[in-house]
Amino acid sequence: MENLKRTPLFDEHVRLGAKMVPFGGWEMPVWYTSLKDEHHTVRNNVGIFDVSHMGEIDIKGNEAIRFVNYIITNNVEKIKPGEIVYSPMLNVNGGIIDDLLAYKYSDEHILLVVNASNIEKDFNWIKKQAEKFDVEVKNISDETAQIAIQGPKAEEMLQEISGVDLKEIPYYNFTEGRINGIPCLISRTGYTGEDGFEIYFDREAAVPMWRKLMELLPKYDGKPAGLGARDTLRLEATYLLYGNDMTDDITPLEAGLKWAVDMEKDFIGKEILLKEKETGIRRRLKGIEMLERGIPRHGYKIFVGDEEVGFITSGTVSPTLDKPVALAMLNKPYYKKDTEIEVEIRGKRVKAKVIKTPFYRGSVKTRK
Repeated sequence: MENLKRTPLFDEHVRLGAKMVPFGGWEMPVWYTSLKDEHHTVRNNVGIFDVSHMGEIDIKGNEAIRFVNYIITNNVEKIKPGEIVYSPMLNVNGGIIDDLLAYKYSDEHILLVVNASNIEKDFNWIKKQAEKFDVEVKNISDETAQIAIQGPKAEEMLQEISGVDLKEIPYYNFTEGRINGIPCLISRTGYTGEDGFEIYFDREAAVPMWRKLMELLPKYDGKPAGLGARDTLRLEATYLLYGNDMTDDITPLEAGLKWAVDMEKDFIGKEILLKEKETGIRRRLKGIEMLERGIPRHGYKIFVGDEEVGFITSGTVSPTLDKPVALAMLNKPYYKKDTEIEVEIRGKRVKAKVIKTPFYRGSVKTRK
């Protein structure tokens, strides 16, 4: 696997016998035992994920708030220091360059956490936009490690080595403190639909942090989990995956992310979204379930009669629900709930229908 980047935990994964695969330019563990086993472990107990491949871009300066608000659709001005917003970041055509988390330290300091495969693209785009603002943009991805601790027992397990009271961190909030004696940004966020935390710290401390968490897992019937389970967990919870469910030519309104767009402020791509609101969107991302045997996969075409009306963006057999589920981009008017459609699977049309999402709700906390 030449030219693939490796996280500081690569040797740990190999030592544990993980199956390593290429992902977004990185060599990452897809599973250690099996996808299903790790999926159920996170749903029922606790799992840890190496997510050090994710990107971190630091924005500092007098105009940090104004600048970040200009490049993302959600609003960092409306949140307090210690809070986080999820947001798409758009190109001038209203398409999604990436989806990210914005961590607000203060009005002068915001951390953007971006997808691994988009780090360079995002950094170059952000740097270019920053030229007109009084801000400093720094890519700190290479010096930052990140581990996600996810599942209903995540808080209890992590509390054993946490210097801060984790109960005091609400959903989509963060604080700074020590975990296993290591200074961390501790964030109550995740990509699984379960309660949990994502911790960011210096990459030099990655191995001792990972080993300590591995030591704690057996007590809570937990396990390390790979990208395979991360994907099935996020799909059941209907969290979107960049490159599948969102791309440079899909708008946030088409992707069902209207809730993450604040039309009261200015941002790149806003004019396109205003036009879409006026004319109505031509297609929409929706959940579907199969009515006949067949597994819907990314890229499969969708038909109503002889008309091609959309395509599968993400699909799998849900380990929790024990049935195939998928997200699909469907043309108007075929995205209405209960609409019957057919997915073309290996040359055969298989019946399915549009359903309400999320497919599954876990232990994830809410803002309330």
